Amino acid sequence: MNVRAKITAAAIKARKGKGPRILALTAYDYFTAHLADQAGMDIVLVGDSLAMVVLGYENTLPVSVFEMLHHTRAAARGNRHCLLIADMPFLSYHLSDEQALKNAGRFVQRGGAGAVKLEGGEKMAPRAERIVAAGIPVLGHIGFTPQDILSLGGWKVAGKRPAAARRLVADARALEAAGVFAVVLECVPAALAAEITAEIKVPTIGIGAGPDCDGQILVSHDLLGLQDKVSPRFVKRYADLGGTILSAFKEWADDVRSGRFPGPEHCY
Repeated sequence: MNVRAKITAAAIKARKGKGPRILALTAYDYFTAHLADQAGMDIVLVGDSLAMVVLGYENTLPVSVFEMLHHTRAAARGNRHCLLIADMPFLSYHLSDEQALKNAGRFVQRGGAGAVKLEGGEKMAPRAERIVAAGIPVLGHIGFTPQDILSLGGWKVAGKRPAAARRLVADARALEAAGVFAVVLECVPAALAAEITAEIKVPTIGIGAGPDCDGQILVSHDLLGLQDKVSPRFVKRYADLGGTILSAFKEWADDVRSGRFPGPEHCY
């Protein structure tokens, strides 16, 4: 009998240059994490994107550590084999190394996460290094960083100009030196993502960063067609569950109004 082993951060790091490609999806609840686990994902990320796709905020900034912990615990109950990663939300790791380590520890101790993710390159590398030194694996995230959306002025492709591209390469190197086990590249030109992937010795996981990364991640709500607020170019929809759910709700409402539901077969 082939029993699937629990995936660890060390196992993800060991995929570099060997394959197979790393598969990662977001999940914010028991049910979605369970399905991702059954589908053979390597990573389930409880992303701070839940602020937008679950809680209805305009961006990721308002979501709190408390809310992220709540959803991380739910996803942990649905996950058996994937590496569960908790996204550290805005201002949960920015103030000091001590604050960053304390909150990272909460996601592991209370949330059931096997790793945490934080945004930022060279400037945040010391934070990542401090967390790693405490025994908590860290996933880096560079390129477009949603927690910087106010200073960036919106959603933008990162690294298009030579100077910006050089900064991203330096960011990736700094995170590697800090001990992260992998780096997310978001909204990065494909050629630059390929260069970074070849440059560093830890895996890259792309989202809008072309086909040459060591793995790929998408927001599950985008993949499933469960939200229509934002439709980035890098998203491929594999279903229209939003439309299916809306149709089912309307059909049920029509049945209730007409008296077709409940029928005799639904009564005790």
